[in-house]
Amino acid sequence: MTHDSAANPLNSSVSLPQFSPAEILPWAIFIGLLLMLGIYFVGVEQGAIAIFNGAYVHEFVHDSRHLLGFPCH
Repeated sequence: MTHDSAANPLNSSVSLPQFSPAEILPWAIFIGLLLMLGIYFVGVEQGAIAIFNGAYVHEFVHDSRHLLGFPCH
């Protein structure tokens, strides 16, 4: 019995798409800004010195602060 190489997934190759740096750069900048905004809210927003009044944001991200090792009290 003969085996076809298309039937054997170990012998088949997968072609990945090629992206140029010009295509990746806007997405990398966007994701980097989102990450920096997330780090601000988790690590810096305290309620006393904050962009938003009150401690609503601090209380919303309180457990993630402890999980990531940021001190808050």
